[in-house]
Amino acid sequence: MFANLIARLVTPVGLSMVISVLLWLVTPAEASKVRIKDIVEFEDKQEVELFGYGLVIGLDGTGDGNNTQFTTQSLVNMMERMGLTVDPTKVKVKNIAAVMVTTKISSQQVVGSYLDVTVSSIGDAKSLQGGTLLLTPLSGPDGLVRATAQGPVSIGGFNVQVDEGNKIVNNYTLVGRVPAGARITRSLEPVKEAQHQMFMTLREPDLTTAQRISDAINIEYGITSYVVDAGTVRLDIPDTLGDLTVRSRFLTDIGQMQVVPDSRARVVINERTGTIVSGEFVTIDPVAIASGNITVNIQSKPVISQPEAFSQGQTVVTSEPTINVSQEQARVVELHGCVKLSEVADALNRIGAAPRDIIAIFQALKQAGALRAELIIL
Repeated sequence: MFANLIARLVTPVGLSMVISVLLWLVTPAEASKVRIKDIVEFEDKQEVELFGYGLVIGLDGTGDGNNTQFTTQSLVNMMERMGLTVDPTKVKVKNIAAVMVTTKISSQQVVGSYLDVTVSSIGDAKSLQGGTLLLTPLSGPDGLVRATAQGPVSIGGFNVQVDEGNKIVNNYTLVGRVPAGARITRSLEPVKEAQHQMFMTLREPDLTTAQRISDAINIEYGITSYVVDAGTVRLDIPDTLGDLTVRSRFLTDIGQMQVVPDSRARVVINERTGTIVSGEFVTIDPVAIASGNITVNIQSKPVISQPEAFSQGQTVVTSEPTINVSQEQARVVELHGCVKLSEVADALNRIGAAPRDIIAIFQALKQAGALRAELIIL
């Protein structure tokens, strides 16, 4: 049955739905325990967002246009710093794109560590495919430069334009990443630790998970931890652990302890890639779903106009657009009783719904109040 379900999903719906179904089929026992250090942050850790303005070069004519003045000015300024005088009115920047570079730095990362950065176009570029980010300083809200970023940009898709009227696009091509592209040059100062008290902050605040962490610590070491709120657990450090080495070992052992975290019913959708991921406890109230698509197909065909013999005319090549519109018959799915999202995916698969259709349907289910889960759209 499992093999048949995967086979049905791979063909019409796509690999993204296969990943979703695999996550739905994981039982709580299989989800199992995780280490405390993987779901909490100790109070001596702080994080700061970094950002900077940079240029992506090496694009194949998909960069910013001449109307994007800040890109042209940035290129001219860079050339002048290298000792070259350039006339801004004669500069073409179609192989260059202006971008904002963002990342996050932690106080537990030292000078010399590397960070992944996100690169986002801020001009009128068509694609960042094949580009390389030039050296870009990254600073925080305090204005201090804490890292520098540089490297090839990975966008996870492509954008191919054959001519003016024919183009193939796969995924979103104006936002990319540079893995390990930023090097820390100035680290954050860690928060000073309290002598006999430590706070643990949950990355995903949940009162049930916080209570399970506290119970696990108290069972092992006695009554030493207390739940402050859904996102915080207070840890009292015994006086006998005043020595720094012993205290460090105590916190390390707590970080290695394992608990079963609880989670909210949640559906995560990435509209750029068509990926849908659902949690275990997502349910849907009784509802009827009707889906139908209108498809517009626009093609451009070259038309060659030849002049008459012995005339002074010239051969002219133009294009003749052809537009075809087709509409599918509405497809209806009825769900009776409270069902899990995996059953909905199977029903939508039977009517041939594509991932993009399913994303639109889930958004409509949330608006209708039938989707009993938090909907997160990336």
